Amino acid sequence: MNETYFEQLEETLYHEQLPNGLHVYILPKKGFSKTFVTFSTNYGSIDREFIPLGKTEPVIVPDGIAHFLEHKMFEKEEGDVFQQFSEKGASANAFTSFTKTTYLFSSTNHVLENTKTLLDFVQQPYFTEETVEKEKGIIGQEITMYDDQPDWRLYFGAIENMYKEHPVKIDIAGTIESIDKITADHLYECYNTFYHPSNMVVFVVGAVDPSEMMEFIKKDQASKTFEAPQEIKRFFPNEQKDVAFSERTLQMDVQKPKVIYGIKASNTNISGKEMLNFELSMQVAVELLFGRSSAFYQEVYEKGLIDESYSADFSMEHGYGFTMIGSDTINPEELTKKIKQSIIEYANEWPFNEEDLKRITRKKIGFFLRALNSIEYIANQFTRYLFNEMNLFDVVPALENLTMKQVKDAFETLTDEHTHTIFTVDPFMKNNNE
Repeated sequence: MNETYFEQLEETLYHEQLPNGLHVYILPKKGFSKTFVTFSTNYGSIDREFIPLGKTEPVIVPDGIAHFLEHKMFEKEEGDVFQQFSEKGASANAFTSFTKTTYLFSSTNHVLENTKTLLDFVQQPYFTEETVEKEKGIIGQEITMYDDQPDWRLYFGAIENMYKEHPVKIDIAGTIESIDKITADHLYECYNTFYHPSNMVVFVVGAVDPSEMMEFIKKDQASKTFEAPQEIKRFFPNEQKDVAFSERTLQMDVQKPKVIYGIKASNTNISGKEMLNFELSMQVAVELLFGRSSAFYQEVYEKGLIDESYSADFSMEHGYGFTMIGSDTINPEELTKKIKQSIIEYANEWPFNEEDLKRITRKKIGFFLRALNSIEYIANQFTRYLFNEMNLFDVVPALENLTMKQVKDAFETLTDEHTHTIFTVDPFMKNNNE
């Protein structure tokens, strides 16, 4: 078992790769009574075209299948897995993102027994055509529910504006039409390809003895049989630099317009430390330009163009990324005009100095160190960094070493107007007779 001590953070991370390819990471936390265990596969909604295990030709599966598969994993022939966790005092959950699927539980006792339940249910799929058909109705209701949520439609509308080809533009849950095409054979094909231990990670954080937990997981995995690991071949379309739509509007039942000014990232085929440094540089640049302590924020707030819903952030995974600045607003046209003007002005004259950089990086380091007191935060973030060949615990030294040149270079990627888009959710037009 490998140990890595992060002196600055006073954290020790334990790691071992098991013979079946499974990576296990354990982070004991002194003073905590609760333990989080996550079991994640490097498989999300964007993985729709790939070569299935044992085949030679690529297939394209129905949209929403990764999320559908996550739902179905909890249902077994002998009953619902949630009940098993509940009986042992654990709270269980799962989620699917664009790039990964994670199953997890938290508990203060019976941690080993709950870990056994987690490993077993994720590694013992059970799908039938009857249960698949039943699930279509449940997920169809979930899709309809999200379709009625203005903030969700705003977020995905902005992404759809940006991407012409990349499957990130497709809702994680798919559509009612796409999930209707899913069969049990589809689920087994995706499961067998992406749920192999060599494509998965177990992460344990909290009140845990690392040696005891590692031995427990090793014995469990040694008792199970798996196919030999194979390289997974995934295929993604070539995405152009330009956005798909420069501007679109959707009318919904809202009291006040909502708008997002989106900027499509161009530097996305990176990973590891290069990705970590670029991501942090972009986040600092966005904070300097549009954060709540910025001159821009002060101006638009005083003009009443934004409210408490305002946000400005940068998100990235390997293959795609975007900056989003948005708010509920009485005047979306004026707000987006101000955003565009600010980018142009800062491109002509960069107004920030080293003291500004130190202020923002100190703020981000403070937030990160506080977040490390939350095992929920660590559990949710660790695997995301790992799947992008980054380390969560490299964030602080990377921020401390960030230069103004890195931040300014990152900002320069925001200045191409061909990568800009606006998506607005407007209230329904009133009847002229009213």
